[in-house]
Amino acid sequence: MVKAQETALRKTLARLAPGTQLRTGLERILRGRTGGLIVLGFDKSVEALCSGGFDIDTEFTPTKMRELAKMDGAIVCDRDATRILKAGVQLMPEAHIETQESGTRHRSAERTAKQTNVPVVSVSQSMSVITIYVGDHRYAIEGSQAIMARANQALQTLEHYSNRLEQVLGSLSALEIEAAVTARDVALTLQRMEMVRRISEEISWYVLELGEDGRLISLQLEELTAGNGPGPDVVLRDYLPEETPAEVLSDAMAQLAELSPADLIDLQKVAVAAALITSQGNLEADLHPHGYRLLEGIKSMPRVVAKRLVGQFDGLQALMAANLEDLMSVEGIGEQRARNVRESLSRMAETSLLERFM
Repeated sequence: MVKAQETALRKTLARLAPGTQLRTGLERILRGRTGGLIVLGFDKSVEALCSGGFDIDTEFTPTKMRELAKMDGAIVCDRDATRILKAGVQLMPEAHIETQESGTRHRSAERTAKQTNVPVVSVSQSMSVITIYVGDHRYAIEGSQAIMARANQALQTLEHYSNRLEQVLGSLSALEIEAAVTARDVALTLQRMEMVRRISEEISWYVLELGEDGRLISLQLEELTAGNGPGPDVVLRDYLPEETPAEVLSDAMAQLAELSPADLIDLQKVAVAAALITSQGNLEADLHPHGYRLLEGIKSMPRVVAKRLVGQFDGLQALMAANLEDLMSVEGIGEQRARNVRESLSRMAETSLLERFM
């Protein structure tokens, strides 16, 4: 349910982004200082809460919404805000539904959103703030300049995180080749990946809010995250036992994502969340990769073939020591692919070691 509400909130933010008709109408209401209550969707659950008002069913325009907002009551649109269905409506959600709001308009908006799961937008007459309610989520929209400033600051942070992640990944590759990886090294890699994911997620929300004003931010986000290589799922698969069920892998990913900012700094807690060690385990414990992560870096390497290679050889060290005949004995590996695997792994080893000791 929480995931579905978050998806609905994202879609609603996209509908309200600068440059859209709906955002233009909301900004006109703000400038007019009349306030407004807009329901973005109409079904039986919404209809049951509507009392009075007028059935309009007219094409949506910012001007119409601005003028209708001058009347008391809510405006009801279709989900995509292409038509205004009702105006001057009194919403009557159940009074026992919990709300943290104090103003009448905002209390009605939050309760209606919780009761119907339909997005509701409230425009504050006194505070000049646009607030979205989707299920249990509440999201206040700020002006583009404030959002842009925070987005640019977040991009600088992401650039720093991405550079640090690149260094950590290079160090992990060198340690894998030297067979000197510990739980600490893998936990540090997963920690940096999660930091990059979180800041990227934050920036993606800014891009949604900025709409057409966020195109440059979106391009910068793509550029900064394009070269991060395989994700944490591949790293985990590389170090968890080969027979680990997919459910355990998914649970480890979820545990990492749910770590608080304070816990994410603690490598012991990161390693425990990732199922690399137990709560009493040692971060200096040796770990041995299967080779999935480095195989993922080889172009035109299907995952099913990578799995066969991992199953054939006992860890990355044995895989790197394999000759062409050994590699060609694996189903799906012909001479050309065997040469590609051999040369790619040798090149990765040489590059990683050179970068480590330069």
